[in-house]
Amino acid sequence: MNLETKTILITGASSGIGYEMAKQFAAANCNLILLARRKDKLDELAQELKSESKTIFTYKCDVSKKEEVEFVFREIRTKISHIDIAILNSGIGHNITVENFDSKFADETFGVNVLGIIYCIGELLKDFLPRKEGIIVGVSSIADVRGFPKSGIYAASKAAASTLLESFRVELIPHNIKVITVRPGWVTTPMIKKNDFKMPFLMSAEKAAEIIISGIKKEKKVIEFPIGTVIGGKIIKVLPNFIFDYLASKGLPQKETSA
Repeated sequence: MNLETKTILITGASSGIGYEMAKQFAAANCNLILLARRKDKLDELAQELKSESKTIFTYKCDVSKKEEVEFVFREIRTKISHIDIAILNSGIGHNITVENFDSKFADETFGVNVLGIIYCIGELLKDFLPRKEGIIVGVSSIADVRGFPKSGIYAASKAAASTLLESFRVELIPHNIKVITVRPGWVTTPMIKKNDFKMPFLMSAEKAAEIIISGIKKEKKVIEFPIGTVIGGKIIKVLPNFIFDYLASKGLPQKETSA
């Protein structure tokens, strides 16, 4: 697929993978629609890219809020005729121990990682279905394979996102609308700064963006990387429960015994 002059929408474009994708799409002479909660960061990026991209629109949008998503898409429709590719990249995560468990983290995480995708797809389909074309790219995670300690809410949200995207991928085939699921491993973004554990095969956001864009050009159904983490994830997924529990529980507090 030739990306030149395509109109690309990216959520979560103010940092990390979304930020790097915006830069690379601009270099390919694409029109950009950038969404994020931090409008100031988007405007700084747009200023940086204005000499490369033909058109750049920026919008403040919290994708976990349906009314904001609907408002922003109404605004977008007044500015451009159509979107060719929508990359639903917004994501958050928390590392939470059972001692500090609070359901508010679930509200925040599922709000962005799952409902954010749902709200955006709802708006995109209003335009994609009548045109019978369009590409939806949803960013999930290799963490969707199992329930990892301290990351249960995050892993569950990504499992939900992957399942949702797969369902839409199949259902939209008759409408000539393509859905791509992105499953990255560890990527250097602001979200991982608080992690206090080893992150094997850690990749730069710039390299991750390159891989994603290459996969979009090839219209892959699933884009997953890096290969070491992909293989590890497939092995972890099929481990018997007793082996997974043993390995995943290493580093947790020792089992308490009654006096």
